[in-house]
Amino acid sequence: MAQHVVQPTATSPVVPAKLPLKDIAPWAVFFGILMLILLYFVGAEQGATAVVSGEGVHEWVHDARHLLGFPCH
Repeated sequence: MAQHVVQPTATSPVVPAKLPLKDIAPWAVFFGILMLILLYFVGAEQGATAVVSGEGVHEWVHDARHLLGFPCH
């Protein structure tokens, strides 16, 4: 059985492509707003500040509310 030995070759280091900030900024703003809306619905959507009437939203996010440490009872 023959064994093949691979010799290392000199290569230039891999440089990651640069992404301009102006390409990332709209996505960062979009996901930031999305996270704030999600945080509102999990943390504050009940009682006097409720945007949606009823208990539907509260029941959907009830376990997440407890998991994240928000009181609801």
